Amino acid sequence: MSPKQLALNIVVAGLIAAPSLSPASPQQSRIAGADARLGSVHFETSCSPKAQAVFDRAMALLHSFEFGPAIAGFQAALAADPGCAMADWGIALSHWGNPFAPGLKPAPFLQQGLEAIEAAQAAKPKTQRERDYIAAAARLYERFETTTQQSRLDAYCDAMSKVSARYPADTEASIFYALSLAMSADLADKTYAKQLKAGAILEKLFALQPRHPGIAHYIIHSYDFPPLAPRALPAARAYAKIAPDAPHALHMPSHIFTRVGLWDESIDSNLASAAASRREGNVTEELHASDYLVYAYLQSGRDGAAARLVQALPEIESRFHPDAVAIGAAPASAALFAIAAIPARYALERGDWAAACRLPVRPTEYPYTEAITWFARGVGAARMSEIGAAREAVQQLAAIHQRLLDADEPYWALQVEIQRLNVLAWTALAGKDSDGALAWMRKAVTLEDGTEKSAVTPGPIAPARELLGEMLLQLGRPGDALEEFEATLTKEPNRFRSLYGAARAANLAGNAEAARRYARALLKICAHADQPERAELVEARAIANSGAQGNKLL
Repeated sequence: MSPKQLALNIVVAGLIAAPSLSPASPQQSRIAGADARLGSVHFETSCSPKAQAVFDRAMALLHSFEFGPAIAGFQAALAADPGCAMADWGIALSHWGNPFAPGLKPAPFLQQGLEAIEAAQAAKPKTQRERDYIAAAARLYERFETTTQQSRLDAYCDAMSKVSARYPADTEASIFYALSLAMSADLADKTYAKQLKAGAILEKLFALQPRHPGIAHYIIHSYDFPPLAPRALPAARAYAKIAPDAPHALHMPSHIFTRVGLWDESIDSNLASAAASRREGNVTEELHASDYLVYAYLQSGRDGAAARLVQALPEIESRFHPDAVAIGAAPASAALFAIAAIPARYALERGDWAAACRLPVRPTEYPYTEAITWFARGVGAARMSEIGAAREAVQQLAAIHQRLLDADEPYWALQVEIQRLNVLAWTALAGKDSDGALAWMRKAVTLEDGTEKSAVTPGPIAPARELLGEMLLQLGRPGDALEEFEATLTKEPNRFRSLYGAARAANLAGNAEAARRYARALLKICAHADQPERAELVEARAIANSGAQGNKLL
């Protein structure tokens, strides 16, 4: 028996015997323990009473995207009742993985999901309601070799709409319909029609079932967009308390805290998630939480804490195995994203252009993670006027863009194209072509304004509009720069570099009142910053107190 199967059998056995288990020790998996705090879920099935109890617990795990333990739980339900068709349905949805994870689903996972759906159908579900759920989930996997992922998502959403309408008293049907709306939404649709519809369904249910993990979780995902994020704050503040033993439940509130610029709350959320992920052996989730964590540290001037996380990255990475089956919300691609993003953020957010130039490129099967490093290297090289190195980065980004187009990954191809244009713009500026630089930069801004960040990242490695503001400052146009920084802050509240840039731009433009306002805002979010402070904070303090001229650190 393989170690993987042995571990799975242990978890399954624990789930079947859960009522008699003693509390887990700190060294044991809390999720596998009978006393695991996962929220309250009841999904009625025709399975035996013993299987039903285990099934409900597996559903709680599924709603928090703890997919490995959820699959073990559904398998335990099957062990208790081999005819429990809905357990196979749960396994099928678990194999889909995080519906908000970046990119196309790997073919092996799709095949496993298809096999689970076929097993559910073969078990001859005992009720029409169960047959309807299974038929809806089948739409995710039907003809996956020849149909697009988006068409299958849309088909699933349509099917769940009908299930929800057919069983209006079934709150789980409404929850899964809302989730299907959010997961099938077009990120280029700035009306957020599907997300708003999903959120409206879920908020009504949240008032009725405040301990349901999925409702709080999916509200966060539905509103994880700049104009909508404040709506999710009640759910964000509740979710970790609903399911405190689920690492992903501890992390998810930080999506909203990041969107509204609450850095202390984001730090607390991701410290808890990273610790829980390490305890559960969930390295991908630990890396994902660490990316959000380093982002929050850097926005609040806690460079020392960020540096320690960067230094710890090799040890975390040493425990990461890309080919291992993901057990939680973060797939291998999210881990590889974090491994590339964390050092890139650390260099660029602090304006350490030399360090950015030296970042090693790590080839992966997910080209957009390589692009992160080439982007950081290119920006760093251009800011140091190393035009040859910057041009190499442009070429590498162009090649990655094409690879993503060839792989039918249009979303990530667009993100890489935005990065390429950013580097191209700064390369042009280094070559004294200011008109060309601004033209390329504004094109990048237009493209970035037309899309949304993926849930895999707390934000762009460097927002295009913020970079445009910095470029305009270098060109001696502080009034125009201020407009760009203010626009960035509308979408990315409380970003360190945008607040600092706005304070300095306003000061140089002679707008002392705005300069002091932005400087004080920066000092407020950096109340726990390192001492001695970053040079930008020293300057902001001078502006806040007297409006003195900036020293052009950007």
